[in-house]
Amino acid sequence: MGFRFKPKQSLAVILASVALGAVAPALAANVYGEQLEGFSYPYPLQHFNLSSQQQALSMGYMDVKPTQQANGETVVLMHGKNFCGATWDDTIKALSQKGYRVIAPDQIGFCSSTKPANYQYTFQQLAQNTHQLLQQLGIDNAIMVGHSTGGMLATRYALMYPRQTQKLVLVNPIGLEDWKAKGAPWRSVDQWYQRELKLDAAGIKKYEQQTYYSGQWKPEYDKWVDMLAGLNSGPGHKKVAWNSALIYDMIFTQPVYYEFKDLRVPTTLMIGTADTTAIGSDIAPPEVKAKLGHYNVLGKQVAQLIPGARLIEFPGMGHAPQMEEPQTFNQALITDLVGH
Repeated sequence: MGFRFKPKQSLAVILASVALGAVAPALAANVYGEQLEGFSYPYPLQHFNLSSQQQALSMGYMDVKPTQQANGETVVLMHGKNFCGATWDDTIKALSQKGYRVIAPDQIGFCSSTKPANYQYTFQQLAQNTHQLLQQLGIDNAIMVGHSTGGMLATRYALMYPRQTQKLVLVNPIGLEDWKAKGAPWRSVDQWYQRELKLDAAGIKKYEQQTYYSGQWKPEYDKWVDMLAGLNSGPGHKKVAWNSALIYDMIFTQPVYYEFKDLRVPTTLMIGTADTTAIGSDIAPPEVKAKLGHYNVLGKQVAQLIPGARLIEFPGMGHAPQMEEPQTFNQALITDLVGH
């Protein structure tokens, strides 16, 4: 069953040019610490301490109580690769106003969490970390909502912990196709690392405008560029880039695509149809690139693979509908959760 929402037309703005001096490889309005110290989270930030792979680690998370009559349900929001728990700000507010308890963690290697010098990144490991956090918080059953890379993680979580997964919602998840099987070139971790070291505010904004917001820009998007650029240009610059490289390798080499058919929990796909995200497409030959990242098609295909899946489409929206048009997205999400 499919639903389509008409997005409001945003005002396009001219991408501001940023002059990069020889002394400053990256420019950001602010500089943040290795665990995003200095960046303001929309709700109190807490930390879950855990031991994993013979080291002490810390996961940042927000635990937001319902602001209206509690309905007894918990929603766990899983962020994407270039996102943090904080980027769920509008959705957290909307859900808490409807009686949900909301948990928004930052995964290891991201944002306010530890950036290990060495870590074997797998979606199974990140799912287990998240499961341990929820156990610590006394949550035995939750609605898992995953965006982008968080969609791959939420899928893995639902496969590993079906009894603890009340419902699965995938918001423009990556991994709706296997890029390497379609011919996208592999990068070594060292190559990813060199790429990530060069990230700057101008490059981040250009990519986000093209991919996340279908060519549009609003002033409220600026803080998310600042968040990433400030983290990448801060004192943890090399550690942040190294963990990012390891995570990209995980994303590229550990597809969940072949296991969508094995999901046994109620699942909804929420797809901005203008999304073109595909790992490796930036260095793929033209004939391969042309085959990748067609979310207007991929959403429909994967909805057929997942038993009983429901598809909600946002025509013309990009990779991050929850940030591009929060009101439209949140209304659709809450309607879906209430109806299921």
